[in-house]
Amino acid sequence: MPEVGIVRLMRTGLAAAAALIALALGLLPRPAAAETWPSRPIKLINALAAGSAPDILSRMIAEPLSRALGQQVIVENRAGAANIIATQAAARAAPDGYTLYFGPSLALAVNPHTFKSLPYDPVNDFVYIAMVSKAAFFLLAHPDLPARTLPELIALDKQKPGQLSVAVDGPKNSSGMLAAWLNKTAGLDMVLVPYATMPQGIQDTLAGRVQLTVAAGLVAAPHIDRGALTPLAVSAAKRIPGYPNVATIAETFPGFEFVGWFVLAAPKGTPGDIIQRVNRAMDQILKDPELVRRLGELGFYVEGALTPAATADFVRGQRDAWGEVVRAAGVTPE
Repeated sequence: MPEVGIVRLMRTGLAAAAALIALALGLLPRPAAAETWPSRPIKLINALAAGSAPDILSRMIAEPLSRALGQQVIVENRAGAANIIATQAAARAAPDGYTLYFGPSLALAVNPHTFKSLPYDPVNDFVYIAMVSKAAFFLLAHPDLPARTLPELIALDKQKPGQLSVAVDGPKNSSGMLAAWLNKTAGLDMVLVPYATMPQGIQDTLAGRVQLTVAAGLVAAPHIDRGALTPLAVSAAKRIPGYPNVATIAETFPGFEFVGWFVLAAPKGTPGDIIQRVNRAMDQILKDPELVRRLGELGFYVEGALTPAATADFVRGQRDAWGEVVRAAGVTPE
């Protein structure tokens, strides 16, 4: 064979071999994102102010999550504007696994019903990773009030319509909506007294200037424990640890659950293997009895991380439930 033909044949063979190698490499499975992730610190966006109970909760979660993932998880507080600032920032972040969102119920389930429009979509802008914890609200009474349970309060209100007052933190906040819902659902005629800050409302209840108030577990606990305020009911679906003798509102109105909660989420498009890896880590973290105990001291309770799909279902169900509460409370979207 002439030399030119041999060279052409060699070149053809080399090209074919290179093509085969390229094809083979292309057919090889690429490493999953979670195998190389994370290679740098992860940001956890929190919609609540530094030093608040939810902020403390997020940091209690970030510490063991950092150990589980092998990179530091850094909490970034972006408080303000009814949680909108932080939620919008999380929704618009790159979906690369380096931004997680510590999502509160107010941002993901309540705001869609209290605002006419939002710069984020809780359904389409996020992928949900895991449930973190819940926080129930207590209906509290001054000890002089002759009622120790919700049914007794309803009976007392019927006897004295319009004479009972309840301290709340405004019509669009949790305590105000819960009190308004109770008024409508139970046929009560309590007078809602709005306060700029709930500590002031608590103080007026302690002093007897108002007879009732609604407060989160962390705020309510010390007053309950020293007998300064009487818990008539708790808003969780079932009785909560630490207060087994306090009946739920659901025991009077079946199916009712009105709780604050926090979930881990990420921008839509974050790789599924990263979502699963964080979920597995959270599942182990929330099984730590010492962490569960410390969360309980802050008024939070844990029912498990759930799967990403179950977490998404929970958030969706809560959006519907809160929509009913907002409508029953007569809140007009703005």
